[in-house]
Amino acid sequence: MLLGAMLACLGSAPAHAQEQAYVHIVRPGETLSSIAQAYYGDPRRDQVLVRENALGEGEPPTGTRLLIPTVRHHRVTAGESWRSIAEHYYGDPNRAVALLKANHAKANGQLEEGTQLLIPHPLRYLARSSESLSNLAEQFYGTRDEVRLLRAFNASAHSRVSRGQTVLIPIYDLVLSRAGLERVQLSIGPKTGSDGEETRRVQAEIARDIPRVHEAVQAGQFVEALALGNQLLGRGLLTGNQEISIQRELATAYVALARDDLAIRAFSRALEKQPDLELDSVRTSPRVLAALEAAKSQRTK
Repeated sequence: MLLGAMLACLGSAPAHAQEQAYVHIVRPGETLSSIAQAYYGDPRRDQVLVRENALGEGEPPTGTRLLIPTVRHHRVTAGESWRSIAEHYYGDPNRAVALLKANHAKANGQLEEGTQLLIPHPLRYLARSSESLSNLAEQFYGTRDEVRLLRAFNASAHSRVSRGQTVLIPIYDLVLSRAGLERVQLSIGPKTGSDGEETRRVQAEIARDIPRVHEAVQAGQFVEALALGNQLLGRGLLTGNQEISIQRELATAYVALARDDLAIRAFSRALEKQPDLELDSVRTSPRVLAALEAAKSQRTK
């Protein structure tokens, strides 16, 4: 979701993008952590709210308007290209690199009409001290390999970030939780045209793509697995078994990227659907098994 706070950084992004923003008005007793929990299901996402809204230290006062960022989805129409879609959402056709990465595509690949694309959210990161793009890549993606993505997205040839410099971080997994989606849907009203046929169509498409997430994990393409898995989750309308399958793959990828905290969160969401979830103790990594046990332990507290 391209939000108003980003428009100054994204140049000629279309004006209607701001209309897509969801605004939360801080209520008495709310904190950034509680708001992050409400929308993302993770209180640690409070730092996303801090960065997105350029907040200072401390909690925002009652009545503060907060923009709630999330990924978006785009259905390709005739004549569109990666560059034209990037210009539409990011104000710069050269930022198509993030779209290609998020959707596991090649620059010379053809876009088919009707294809649904994941549009990463461009988080505005204001450096508070001198740091490197490598550190930012590790912080946001779990691997320094994505420094090339940050350089390309920001048209930067430098590896250092100076204090006060703004860096745009395309975020793939900034997905609203089920409760967060319900909050937004209640505020904007029900979608038109949603029916059983549409639900079945989406679920069939998701069933077709879930094996790709597994294949990416097996091939050691963990960042790619996270991008695709979160893209599928962001579509909504999943069956319980589909969500369980995706969360299991995400948890494995997070463990491989040394993000055990996110792996535990993924397993916790799978356990919401299947409390008796078990993994093959012979074929499964001990670290993955440990993350599952940690998630089970949290549920019993």
